[in-house]
Amino acid sequence: MAESVVLDPVDLHLLRLLQNDARTTYRDLAAQVGVAPSTCLDRVTRLRRAGVILGHQLRLDPAKLGRGLQALLSVQVRPHRRELVGPFVERIRALPESLTVFHLTGPDDYLVHVAVADMADLQRLVLDEFTAHREVARVETRLIFQQWDCGPLLPPSPSAQSG
Repeated sequence: MAESVVLDPVDLHLLRLLQNDARTTYRDLAAQVGVAPSTCLDRVTRLRRAGVILGHQLRLDPAKLGRGLQALLSVQVRPHRRELVGPFVERIRALPESLTVFHLTGPDDYLVHVAVADMADLQRLVLDEFTAHREVARVETRLIFQQWDCGPLLPPSPSAQSG
């Protein structure tokens, strides 16, 4: 497990602002946090090097790209062996419909968030890309009606860590 990085209030404020808008300039960040732009740049660079900031992503609206139906696919792989895990994950990640893949504990081995055009496209995806493979024992589908973003993600408060 990766070690935590000690973050002070300025770091936390920077992270909160960047999570809300990663395009904010260092000058604007510095003004909002109350530090010099050079200090702001140094802190963000340190947070990147420490692996706290993993990158910047462009978020797209799947519906505007013709993928208006989203679903969560619970997948059970049998046998669940190491030599099947890597190729399975890489195959699923390569699908244009796949948004996120989680490897889980419990009765299901994977949870795959997908975006497709419609029900027929979802059926095609499940039958041709999942259950057509011998190692896939079961796929359970849950349609997503609506989703909300949460955050920003910040470290647990000291009181939560001691409890």
